[in-house]
This record gives sequence, structure tokens and C-alpha cells, in this order.
Amino acid sequence: MTKFVDLHLCAPFRNLEKLKNMVSKSFELGYRQVGIPLPPNVQADEMERLRKICNDVGLDLTSRVDLAPKNTRELMTNLRHLRRNFEVVAVLCTSKPIARQAAKDHRVDVLSFPDTKPGNRFFNSAEAELAAESSSSLEVDMAPLLTLKGFQRIRLISCLRRETVIAKSYRVPVVISSGTTNDYLMRSPRDYSALATLFDMNQSSALSALSEVPLQIVKKNRLKLSPDFVAPGLRVVRRKDP
Repeated sequence: MTKFVDLHLCAPFRNLEKLKNMVSKSFELGYRQVGIPLPPNVQADEMERLRKICNDVGLDLTSRVDLAPKNTRELMTNLRHLRRNFEVVAVLCTSKPIARQAAKDHRVDVLSFPDTKPGNRFFNSAEAELAAESSSSLEVDMAPLLTLKGFQRIRLISCLRRETVIAKSYRVPVVISSGTTNDYLMRSPRDYSALATLFDMNQSSALSALSEVPLQIVKKNRLKLSPDFVAPGLRVVRRKDP
């Protein structure tokens, strides 16, 4: 059975009622794992409370931070301080220098381009080549496709079509996420895979972007964050008793 993941469920972290509603609905829609963006200074007790809320409805929580740096220097500082605190590190690429730096940094898991205007989306062949070398993924949030109308939606679809073609040509994995802060905009994995045909992703690739790709990201990072991790391909199997 396919395990579906919403790697970017933007549930309001400190609004417990709405958080619980969105988490419950995510399970009802068929997801079994969710990535919820958290504040960089999240406390351990807050994390445990959120994990329990997810566990109680049958969801595996993935801790995630969305970095929105003003410049590349701030990005590097954030990565140095936060990489080992979260299972998924995403960068909101709001400028060309930030997109370029994030794409080449192996500490970045996900590249996100939140602006829907073509001139403010910075994923092209240069970023794709760097992302392929650093094993970063391109994330597509589906919420804007449901909220935009008319020419704005058409323009976004055109951008997504170009970006996913570039990603495929450079073998950059694509993650499809909800990216929503509102439970009314939440959709099932099958619904999102159908929407993905608007930007020319076939159903098989779209379903993989909702399951295999995000699962691999989380699995890789959980291994790295494990106390048994030594280096890529090397971990402690058995510790000698003192």
C-alpha cells in the first residue's frame, strides 16, 4: 500500500483547534505522514505535543523548518545553526542569489518558490544542475492552483510546466505538497495527481512526488540525525558495553 505524504501542511502551530482539524482531515484524505513547518526556536515540549496530536490520529510527524533568508549570508548562518534540529530543511527562494546558494548546498532538502509571478521564480537550468549535484528537491505547492483565478492561474501553470520539465531533464526530484494554511483547500493525493496533469506531470510521476520522493528525503535525514550515524553509508550497528 502506498504511503502518501504531505510534506508542507502549513497548519497553524499554536492554534490547537485548527491544527487538530487539519491533522485529522489529512488522515481522512489518505495521508499517513505530514511535514509541518515549525518556528526555528520551537521548544521540545511543543514538539512533543504536536507529535502526540499527529500520532493520536495515525500520522507520522516530520519536523520541518522553512527558511526565508534576506540574503545568502543569513541563509548560511541559519543552515549552520538549524540543520540538525529538523528532519526537513526548506528554503523559500525569493531572490536569484538565495536560489543559487540554496540549490548548491547539500544541507538544503527542498527548494520552494513561493511567488507566483514568473519574474520572481528563479528555478532554471543553472539551479537544476546545482540541485542535482547537492541532492535537493523542487517542491510544488498546490494551494495556489486552487486559489488563483484567470490569467494568474494560467501564468502559474505555465511556470510549473517549465520548471518540472527542467527538473526532469536534470533528474531533480519533485515533491508535490499542499502548502495550505486552510483545511478547505486540502485535497487527497489522487486529486493532486489529477491537478498535476495541468503542468504535464503524468499520474505515476505525480503520485511518486506525493509518496516515494518525500519519504526518501525523510528517511535519509532521520538516518543522519540518528545517534548511530557516522557518515553516509556508515553507522554504528552495535555499541560495546562500558
